[in-house]
Amino acid sequence: MFNRERWSEILEALSANKLRTALTAFGVAWGIFVLVILLALTNGLRNGVTADFGDFATNSMFMWTQGTSKPYKGLPKGRYFNYKIDDVAAIKSQIPNLKYVSPRNQLGGFRGANNVIRGTKTGAFEIYGDYPEYINQQPMDILQGRFVSYSDINEKRKTCVIGTGVIKGLYDKDEDPIGTYIKINGVNFMVVGTFKMSNSQGNQEEEANTIYIPFTTFGQAFNRGDRVGWMAITAKDNVPITTIKQKVFDLMKSRHKVHPEDDRAIGHFDLAEEFGRINGLFSILSIVGYFVGILVLMSGIIGINNIMLIVVKERTKEIGIRRALGASPWTIKSQILQESLLLTTLSGMIGITFAAFLIWGLNTILDNAGPTENFANPSVSMQVVFTALIILIVSGLAAGFIPATRATKMKPVDALRIE
Repeated sequence: MFNRERWSEILEALSANKLRTALTAFGVAWGIFVLVILLALTNGLRNGVTADFGDFATNSMFMWTQGTSKPYKGLPKGRYFNYKIDDVAAIKSQIPNLKYVSPRNQLGGFRGANNVIRGTKTGAFEIYGDYPEYINQQPMDILQGRFVSYSDINEKRKTCVIGTGVIKGLYDKDEDPIGTYIKINGVNFMVVGTFKMSNSQGNQEEEANTIYIPFTTFGQAFNRGDRVGWMAITAKDNVPITTIKQKVFDLMKSRHKVHPEDDRAIGHFDLAEEFGRINGLFSILSIVGYFVGILVLMSGIIGINNIMLIVVKERTKEIGIRRALGASPWTIKSQILQESLLLTTLSGMIGITFAAFLIWGLNTILDNAGPTENFANPSVSMQVVFTALIILIVSGLAAGFIPATRATKMKPVDALRIE
């Protein structure tokens, strides 16, 4: 029974040899501490690496053209071709379960030749021709003004949205860029918005040095016509892009007379597939964390098992007297199990508490230090804590089972004879 007298006996038994009890408790506390910290560090790595993907739609892929590797329908091997704006419409109409299909064009390059001028200042920046929906695939913080609109697309307006790096390179401090003009490859564009990336899977410095203009304006101003450099394609939330992409490839091969088995002609980067691989890697690391932590914890549990065997041996005469006075085997067994469970649970809670303080300290340091590459917000969920508690309870019962069984198998007469 769980009564005050029973708990007094348990506490007295555990405090009879304080040093031995403390050292045994340390083994369990250290084991659960290691388990929680390993899982927290794994989550910190997961958070840091997946943050590199930023807010970019992780169910997306990029698709571009490459040279053909097979001759087909009288066309030679090594032929190059371009996507057209009609291809975008074909994909949208013929491939189901797609959320966004964004054609894109690019001009210049960060740290390349100077291609943007404002007054006496010049700079080398990435210039992208995009449609309005691209902001849904790569969310960004609009600091002032707006992003490209369909009015810009339909009327081929010479408008642009510039990043914080462009502002820093072309404008004076505290100067408002909205409504001003910049010259891109000799063509004047009015600034209608400024942005910064909230999080990014790419080079943040490069993306801050980026300018977005309407796709149609890009084609007209820079003589690209209806050509498409590449596409950013996002599937609906409940449909993996990985399961759809082959249909998109087959459609493009058919439209551009590419051999159906020519896998080199269409290049692509499946962000969803890459994201899945990373999540799979960290799932494995979590399993390894559990495995290592539980092994360390088991060493502490074995220590408790050994201590409880010693305790039972030391109290053999007491157990014999209690049995002679009519105590049932279950009464003896339950007390031993309760002692083991109490020692294990208290030790584990101490380990969890110290782990929580260490995790809090790490997060405080990271918050003060600012963004850290590939590591962010080490933490564990309540599910992990509950799992750890279940492991402790099961381990405590297991550690006390053998000593408790040995205690109940002792005959009272034999126990009373032991000095």
